[in-house]
Amino acid sequence: MTNARQIENFCERLSHATGRVQAKADGWAQAFDALAEAISGREKTIVFLDEISWMGRYDSAFAGFLKTAWDTQLSKKSKLILVVAGSVSAWIQQNIQKSKAYVGRLSLDITLEELPIDDCLAFWGARLKRTALREILDALSVTGGVPKYLSELDPSLSADDNIRRLCFDANGYLFKDFNRIFDDVFDSTVASKKRIVTALSEGPASVSELAVKLGSDPNGHLSKDLAELVEAGFVAPGEGINPETGKRVREVRYRLKDNYTRFYLTYIEPKTAAIRAGVFKYTTLESLPGWDAIMGLQFENLVLNNFRAIAREIGLIGKNVESVAPYFRRGGKRGEGVQIDLLVQLPKCVYVIEVKRQKHLTQAIEEEVSRKIDRLTLPKGKSVKTVLIYEGDLNRSLEEDGFFDFVLPIDRLLSI
Repeated sequence: MTNARQIENFCERLSHATGRVQAKADGWAQAFDALAEAISGREKTIVFLDEISWMGRYDSAFAGFLKTAWDTQLSKKSKLILVVAGSVSAWIQQNIQKSKAYVGRLSLDITLEELPIDDCLAFWGARLKRTALREILDALSVTGGVPKYLSELDPSLSADDNIRRLCFDANGYLFKDFNRIFDDVFDSTVASKKRIVTALSEGPASVSELAVKLGSDPNGHLSKDLAELVEAGFVAPGEGINPETGKRVREVRYRLKDNYTRFYLTYIEPKTAAIRAGVFKYTTLESLPGWDAIMGLQFENLVLNNFRAIAREIGLIGKNVESVAPYFRRGGKRGEGVQIDLLVQLPKCVYVIEVKRQKHLTQAIEEEVSRKIDRLTLPKGKSVKTVLIYEGDLNRSLEEDGFFDFVLPIDRLLSI
């Protein structure tokens, strides 16, 4: 692909959409002139420039030509809505959102997140009521709420068969897609960003911890790469409040947010050679080493990505929520370390949320959460609420003895 071919393709699509004779353009200025001429000022018109980073990939002045076209011609079309979109969010940020040339010209800025888990159920259609909850959760734990991945599921098959077909077959869509999306989204910086997400697939880490793992300068390209991974939706920063000091956490820890990326790096990529050899063609996935553990982590990540559903179930809608983030403190002079799956903080209360996916959930979970609470040193006057979000067989005593203020089976978050 060349810049000339990009422009030619733009003119071809413009001609197809408008029925006008295809314009001949030697550059983007002329191409945008043709666009302006095709738009009537009397009719409501929406122009959608998709994958704009690819359109401008071969011409460093592309964003400038678009800005000039907007200022001199397009903005004068009072009934025109111009939408620019793309998967390379870093390019959009650098060339449009943060560009001084576009100050005052953006009316609306939208970042599309993955679908909430209860909306994902629509992909099962009429089969939803006949599909076991564990089947749905296993599929969502691998795909997250990415519509394209959900559309690749065959609801007539079991989750085991779907995951094996998509992930553990050399022709499977999810066996191949990681490298495709990373190459498309990050282009020349793909290698450095893959090193970061690979490190984060082993667990959350701060910038300094990542720098040690990767042998990088925390103040150099590492911070920039992390910011772009966050913007693209692969990584989430734990930018919460320290419940013991009331101030922002001094060291932000990053987690790998995207469920598919987590699963690919943890369980697909290490088995690439075996997958290509067809080893998993007839394998039951639950029999694989560490399967329950990895699916437990995938389940936890899925829940953390759906806080709105949690807030709905524990009565936080409309409340003054000050911080929502996992909490981690190393052991040291202040005592033993503590790790909380999700800590929600209000002015006079904190919610300690524990997420579990186990075949059998026993009172050992109460003891585990109790130790975490004991290790927190909260200011006077702050109460603690406890929440258990789970999938599995729950010991009745966990609901009856009152330790947990909220006991939420995952189907409550799914609204089924």
